[in-house]
Amino acid sequence: MADKIKSFFQKRIRDKKFKHAGKGYKLNESAPSTSALYEVDDIPTRHEPTDDAKVAGQAALARIEAKAKDDSKFNTSYASIQARVKREIQQEKQRLAKDIADKEANIANKANEINESRVETSVLAVTGVYYRCPLISEEILNKETWYERIEEFLSTQLMESEVGLSACLVIHSCNYGTERINYCVETLCKYLDNIINNPKEEKYWKIRLSNKIFQERVKKLKGSMELLKAAGFIQEKLMNQETEEDFLIWSPERSSIDNLKTLVDALNSTEPVELLLDRNVHVLLPSQAAERTELPAEFYLLSVQDLKREQSNLTKSLELNQMLLTSAMREKLMDRPKKIYQFTIIRIKFPDNITLQGTFEVKEKLRELVEFVKEHLANENFLFNLITDTRETLGEADYDKTLETLNLVPAVVLTFLNKSNPDSGVPPYFLKKETLSLLQS
Repeated sequence: MADKIKSFFQKRIRDKKFKHAGKGYKLNESAPSTSALYEVDDIPTRHEPTDDAKVAGQAALARIEAKAKDDSKFNTSYASIQARVKREIQQEKQRLAKDIADKEANIANKANEINESRVETSVLAVTGVYYRCPLISEEILNKETWYERIEEFLSTQLMESEVGLSACLVIHSCNYGTERINYCVETLCKYLDNIINNPKEEKYWKIRLSNKIFQERVKKLKGSMELLKAAGFIQEKLMNQETEEDFLIWSPERSSIDNLKTLVDALNSTEPVELLLDRNVHVLLPSQAAERTELPAEFYLLSVQDLKREQSNLTKSLELNQMLLTSAMREKLMDRPKKIYQFTIIRIKFPDNITLQGTFEVKEKLRELVEFVKEHLANENFLFNLITDTRETLGEADYDKTLETLNLVPAVVLTFLNKSNPDSGVPPYFLKKETLSLLQS
C-alpha cells in the first residue's frame, strides 16, 4: 500500500511539471522561441489604488520623512548641547583658576584691605593674634615680628661654624606654611643626596637658578640660600644652550660629603623655634561684651595653601555636580569644612554677668578651653559645666574633640553653669582677683 501511495504522488508531480513545460513540438520542427516557452496567459492585472489608499500612503511617507528629519535635528541639537556644556565647564574652570591666581597675587594686601573696611578698633573683640616665645624673651608679639626676632637671634647666637644649623632653624621657624617648608626641605635634601650618592657625577654639582622648581620651592623661603652656601655652593655664570645663565656650583674643595650628610640630617630632624599662642585674656562688662564683637583680619586671612585647597574643592564640586548623586553622597565625597578659620574667640559668661574671653586655635581641643577657665577661677574646687547657645552641655566626653569639630568657631559665647554647693566654702565671686584686675574700663 505504501508503494501505491508513493507512486501516486510521483505521477502527480510529473503531470504538474509537464503542464508547465509549455506547448509540445516535434523533433523535426524548429524550436519555439524562449519567450513563447514562458508565455503565461493568465497574468494578473494591477489595480489602481483608491484615493483613500493614496492619501494613506502619502501620509505614511510624510511621517517617515518627518521622523528622519526630527532624528537628524535632535542628534545635531544634542551634540550642540553637549558642546556647550563642555565649553561652560571649561570656562568655569578657567575662571576659578584666574580667581585663585588673583587671590594669590593680592594675598599680601588682603589684611590691609580688610583692616581698612573694618570699623573703629574700639568695637573689635581683639586687636590681633599674638604669641609668646619663651626661648627668646617674655614679650608678646604678632607672628611677623617674632619671625624677624627669631631670624635675628639665630644669626647672632650661633657661631659661624654652625651656619648650616642656623639656616635649618631659619627654614623651619621663619617661613609660613608647613607644606611650603616641607617642599623646600625635600628639594634641598634631594640636591644634597644626589651629590652624596654620586660624588663623581658633575651634573649634580650644578643648580640652575632659573629652574622653576628651585624658584618656587627653594629660593622664596628664608634660610634656603644660606643652607646651600653652608653646603659648599657658590653662584657662578655658565653657558647653557649658547646663553649665559646663573648657576649654583658645588665643589668638593669647599665641602666634604660628611658635611652634606650632616646638613641632610639636620634638615630632616630640626624642630622649629616654638611660638605659643597668647590667650590675650580680656574681662568684659555686659556693655563691653555687647559692643566688641568684630574680629580682626587674622581670623579670616587664608594662606596660599588654603586658597589652592579651596580651588581644588571647587573643581571637585564642579565634577560632582555632573554626577547623579544624592546630597548626602556629595557631602561625603567633598569632605571639607564649610568655612576655613585659623582662630576662634571663646567667651565664657558667668552668673554675675562678667565675661571672660580668650583666643584659641580652632585645632585645639575642648580640654584646653576647660583648663583655661580653671586657671582663672577664684577657687579650683569650683564644679561647673559649659553650656552652648543651643543649651547643649559640653562634658568630659567632648574633651578630646577640637573646637572646630564642636562648631565653636569663629566666635562663640558659652555659659558658665555653677554646680558647686553654696555651703561648700567657695568665694561668692567666680574669677580670681588677678583676672578681675584685667577688667577693661
